[in-house]
Amino acid sequence: MKIIDLRSDTVTKPTPEMRRAMAEAEVGDDVYGEDPTVNRLEALAAEKMGKEAALFVPSGSMGNQLALMVHCQRSEEVVCDSESHIFHYEMAAAAVLSGVQLYTVPGLHGGEAEELIAAHIRRSSPHLPVTRLVCLENTLNRGGGSVMPRERMAGVYRLVKEHGLALHLDGARIFNAALALGCEAADLACHADSVMFCLSKGLGAPVGSLLAGERGFIEKARRYRKLLGGGMRQAGVLAAAGLLALANTEHLAEDHDKARVLAAGLAAMGFATDPGQVETNMVMLDLGQAPFTTEDFLAQLAKEGVLAGSGRRHVVRFVTHLDVSMADIGEALSRIKKTVDILS
Repeated sequence: MKIIDLRSDTVTKPTPEMRRAMAEAEVGDDVYGEDPTVNRLEALAAEKMGKEAALFVPSGSMGNQLALMVHCQRSEEVVCDSESHIFHYEMAAAAVLSGVQLYTVPGLHGGEAEELIAAHIRRSSPHLPVTRLVCLENTLNRGGGSVMPRERMAGVYRLVKEHGLALHLDGARIFNAALALGCEAADLACHADSVMFCLSKGLGAPVGSLLAGERGFIEKARRYRKLLGGGMRQAGVLAAAGLLALANTEHLAEDHDKARVLAAGLAAMGFATDPGQVETNMVMLDLGQAPFTTEDFLAQLAKEGVLAGSGRRHVVRFVTHLDVSMADIGEALSRIKKTVDILS
């Protein structure tokens, strides 16, 4: 039985073309700035984001945390959405590494983003932390892969600059967001001082993320990367896959189509899942009213050969990606139906 893995778009395997490119990559010592493949990847990433420079890092979490380390001083504050990745899934690294406090705001990515941010910028006081940075996430992972429109991002960025603050964009899936919004990734990144994006999610590379921003910002981030143990020496073997990933993003549209088909199939089974609310490659299934637990559903579904994830109570997350075909989505729906019949 074929396993259909819908837990995340991080589970993709490198293509044969990627493996060949990795094996044949021209390499050098990247800590000395001498790996030509890494240098090409960083230059391409900066170009794609419309920034002066970029830095290749092992993970998106490291990219986000480097941004916090450069933008902030200890005891300062970062305003972010209460559902943001840096708050939920980065091991309290903001406190451990940068000594900053995360001020989490529910609904920060919604239509009242500017008003909410303005209300959470601290006034000057010896009793309060200094607000230094606003972090946005596009797409919003725990928001079901929802996108933040360009106009809203632009409004937030104007507000941030009016208050003399900086803005970092967690763009782990920025290419999915750009596709959904009908724009280029740089059209979103231009509304941020720094941006991180992942190669190892929907783009299909096995390892790595990029942090982009002004040249001085990246130079400082490079030093902090070494401090955190992120100097990877002959990293061109990884960067080669990243170059191919950045050159081939067309499949993301298919991933979005597969997600909508999956959502439509779940809705046909009676689940309260609206395909019209699926903006990118994620489908969130709320089992709060189901006659079985989320844990039992996931366990039985795994027995049927379909893997899914759950980061929140009663909610199952399915993520489509290039290693799952449209035929696999149809088969997954059949197995989900069988799972529901067994448990009901």
